[in-house]
This record gives sequence, C-alpha cells and structure tokens, in this order.
Amino acid sequence: MDTNLVDAAERFALTLTGHGLQRMMARVMAALLFSQQESMTAGEIGAQLGVSSGAMSGALKQLTAAGLVERVPAPGSRREHFRFRDSAWATLMSSQNAVLTMMTTAADEGLTIAGSDSPAGQRLTEMRDFYQYMLDRMPALIDEWRQTRPTR
Repeated sequence: MDTNLVDAAERFALTLTGHGLQRMMARVMAALLFSQQESMTAGEIGAQLGVSSGAMSGALKQLTAAGLVERVPAPGSRREHFRFRDSAWATLMSSQNAVLTMMTTAADEGLTIAGSDSPAGQRLTEMRDFYQYMLDRMPALIDEWRQTRPTR
C-alpha cells in the first residue's frame, strides 16, 4: 500500500481513538477504509498494521457487529476476507438512534425531578428538544441519502 495512504489511515485512526474508539478497532477500520483492495484478510491487515491476526480478531468482530465491516466471499481463497461495508456510515448513524433516544429519556427524567422552570430544567429542556429533533429527522435523512447513492 502507498506509504502516504498508510500514513493518512493512521492519522484517521488516531482521530477516531481521540474520540473514544478503541485503538485496534480504529486502526483496523482505517486500514479497510483506506485500502485500495476490494477486501483484505486478517493476515493482510495485520501485516499492514504490524500486528498479529489474533490481535485483530476482537476488532474485526466488533466492527462486523456494528455493521461497518462485512465478511465477503473470495473465490479460490481459504481465508476469510473482510471489507468496509457499503452504506457503513448510514448503518452507523442508524445505530445512533439508540443514543439519541437515551439522551432524550435522560433529559425527560431530569426535567421530572428539576422542573422546567429551574436553571437545570432550562438546560435539560434544550437538551431534550435537540435530541428529539435529531431523533425525529435522522431516519428520513438516512433514507434520503440512501436514495441518492449509486449501488456498488
């Protein structure tokens, strides 16, 4: 792989790690995202990252479970191949609806206790209204985006 592309992938992985993603998950995700190949084996990813395929198995499982990475058939190969999933970002944002719901619920619970006229209540009202707004609009935005995308 091109050294500049590897460096860009590692910088992206550092950014993801800085925002809370587990380091190995971030590196594997970046390797697959920046890869010029359609798919990669765990061994190929490990060689690129300088880690064993065993060190990546957990990251690959988590990325697969999150819907960002998928296993794909590779005719003539005995090894499992992985690729960054089509519409991975839409899938990731769809899964964020649970977080939006949790934030809305937390704000409602706080409002019940603090009351809407208190300083805390005013902050919690804004929080609830923001997350409810996002929750109401996110599914339509994702559907609209999917309709505009060409299929691979």
